[in-house]
Amino acid sequence: MKIKTGAFALLVSLALTTLTGCSMTDAKDSDSPPAAGVSTTSDALDAAEKVSSELYDLIGLKGKATEPGPGVNECQGKDPEKYFTTFHSWTFTPASPGQLDGVMERLKEQLPKHGWKVVEFGPDTSKNKNVRILADNDAKKHSVKITHWAKDNPPKLNVFVVSGCYQVPDGQKVD
Repeated sequence: MKIKTGAFALLVSLALTTLTGCSMTDAKDSDSPPAAGVSTTSDALDAAEKVSSELYDLIGLKGKATEPGPGVNECQGKDPEKYFTTFHSWTFTPASPGQLDGVMERLKEQLPKHGWKVVEFGPDTSKNKNVRILADNDAKKHSVKITHWAKDNPPKLNVFVVSGCYQVPDGQKVD
């Protein structure tokens, strides 16, 4: 599945630029997405879903997550038949609104224990000053942005996972 809508493609491109820290990139051009290795689209989508599942477990609260599956997008500036990124965006709503109190601080402490490097933590630029975490996992070649929408009714977490740029195996094309 390829996402072709301009706004969503822009969001994913911006997320790649925003989320990926210098340590995850091996490209000489800082505007290029970091390399994630060689993979089929199917295996890369499975990896994105696994990363999201691990993050869900780290949240460690009872509640409900939206269930859209991961998707595939083009790598900016690369051949779209050979290179792609994956993304997985979902929202977690706790069973009780107060459960999210302190969750961002706990995630900031727990993520590094699971291979994530927190590259940004604090309020975003919205009028609500939502607290967000940006983190990279070099071993998994993924980045995540977790935003606590504390002023929503009910409060929730938005999780956006994005991979580096994969290359399909020789002789294959991006699905």
